[in-house]
Amino acid sequence: MNASSDSSVLVEVRDGAVWICLNRPAALNAITPPIVAGIEAALDRAEQDDIRAVVLTGSGRAFCAGADLKFVRAATGENEQNVRIFLDSVLRMMTRLERSPRPVIAAVNGLALAGGLELLLCCDLVIAARSAMIGDAHANFGLLPGGGSSVRLPRKIGPTRAKYLLFTGESVPAADLVPAGLVNEVVEDADLMPATGRLVAKLAAKSPLVLRRVKALVDDGLEQPVAQALRLELLASELHGFSADLKEGLAAFEEKRAPRFTGR
Repeated sequence: MNASSDSSVLVEVRDGAVWICLNRPAALNAITPPIVAGIEAALDRAEQDDIRAVVLTGSGRAFCAGADLKFVRAATGENEQNVRIFLDSVLRMMTRLERSPRPVIAAVNGLALAGGLELLLCCDLVIAARSAMIGDAHANFGLLPGGGSSVRLPRKIGPTRAKYLLFTGESVPAADLVPAGLVNEVVEDADLMPATGRLVAKLAAKSPLVLRRVKALVDDGLEQPVAQALRLELLASELHGFSADLKEGLAAFEEKRAPRFTGR
């Protein structure tokens, strides 16, 4: 993997995906400015045409344990404005992750707490190791969410479940959140990366144009009345009829072969 300047984030491009690994295992991959910058740089790479998906994971025994509270405390002591600047940068990075035109997969390898939960909430798909534990945890330290968990979590799992996690600060096994819709799949710890690779391969075989447009339709549709969202889908479908990928898909079907999509 290629590393950011201080190795806080490792980035590898393989199998049509950008693989991002948070790499502060001794600090449970807690978020600092270099982590934010490293993810931003990886998302820059993900915008290139040869990329079909983005994978986000962590090294060691945590996916991400949230913001680095030692950094936050030190920054507050120097100047409270520093904390605002940091939180603003975190929110921008997470919003960009959420709005990436590529499917974003969270491979949750351990603890995903506070900002770690907020990171995975910005991902489209979540695969978790059997041992993974997920929680909000802000309330445990007298903190308010700053990366979107009070907004995205209720939309993802419903307000009642979300309030329980937000109020109690408890961490729960990833398997408990499959029925809630937060986690797609739980696999044995040793199979986390292979399972993620298999999912990447499935996505890489699809039309990147379809994936990009479907993601936008789903995300936009959730924010609109049903009738308006249906009209938008119809318009998008009509526009899609002029795409090379649609023509290639139909040709491949007729010729009984695997399609060769170009994303156009």
